[in-house]
Amino acid sequence: MPHEPRPVAVLSSKAKILIAGQAPGLRVHETGLTFNDASGNRLRDWLGVTREEFYDTDKFSIVPMGFCFPGYDANGGDLPPRKECAPHWRATVMAAMPQIELILAVGHHAQSWHLGAHIRENMTETVRHWRDYLDPTESVPVLPLPHPSWRNTGWIKKNPWFEKELLPVLKELVHRKID
Repeated sequence: MPHEPRPVAVLSSKAKILIAGQAPGLRVHETGLTFNDASGNRLRDWLGVTREEFYDTDKFSIVPMGFCFPGYDANGGDLPPRKECAPHWRATVMAAMPQIELILAVGHHAQSWHLGAHIRENMTETVRHWRDYLDPTESVPVLPLPHPSWRNTGWIKKNPWFEKELLPVLKELVHRKID
């Protein structure tokens, strides 16, 4: 690994919402606090919650697919989560939180894991079909979201339905679970 391992995750025995992210970035690695960066600010805005609500373990559990910062690629972007992490830990983590009622799958890697064979051909199509994954007959509905990184600002502009249609429903779902 490019850095000393420093797993960053927030497991909760009370939270009804699981935020399933990708992997910690460098700032999160350095501070030990999940989504402690600009993408966290954007995600909190999408959810309609304060920083205090977001880090309240009675409200949210935050568990990335890879617990440690994976380093950077040749272009300076974050590498994907390490492949061995989720298969080794994910089932144990999920079993420890049977009270979860909603999974927010942030980014392609979380969507692939939590939606499995139901994932679409790409992240855009998976998120575009978000309504299909909120089936109340499923044991735990999964709501796919793009990563809130600044790199996705162009994607958000090209897909106005995301802010117009999905975000209001997301905020309503979140507040039903945490209020």
